[in-house]
Amino acid sequence: MSTSRKEATRSRPIGNLDIIRRFTWEISSINMYLEELRQFWARTLGISGPQWLILMAISDLDKDDGVPVNMVSKLLHVDPSFVTTQSKLLEKKGLLRRRPSPTDARVVRLSLVDKTQKHIASLNEQYKTIREFVFEEFDENELAEFTTKLATLKNRLEKACVRISLDF
Repeated sequence: MSTSRKEATRSRPIGNLDIIRRFTWEISSINMYLEELRQFWARTLGISGPQWLILMAISDLDKDDGVPVNMVSKLLHVDPSFVTTQSKLLEKKGLLRRRPSPTDARVVRLSLVDKTQKHIASLNEQYKTIREFVFEEFDENELAEFTTKLATLKNRLEKACVRISLDF
């Protein structure tokens, strides 16, 4: 399809509600399967799925000096108080560290303890096998383009939610 034709197609509103409904159900199903995987990985540490996500967010975001609670909450799209409460529970289990920021004592920085980092690393081979199976239909460019489109959709959904909340 030519670029101008693609642009023309994009500028037309999608009128086929069946496609939108199917898309919505597919996304819902994907979310359910992702939740199932999160629960599986979480059980290996005896924690909940949301707690596993907090650990994964810290693992992805930490650059050796810890991650502020608000960065984790933004990535997970949850209230900072939720991350604070759950991180305290994870700290009690010995899975992460909570420290005040050296520059601002009001900010709590989260980091994984060595035991948690080693546990996550031990699951890496299983994770790699699953990841390769799930994404084998995509080459790197296709996956990047698809991810960009999903990010655009996420941003538009976020704006729609803001609009709806302002109307009520």
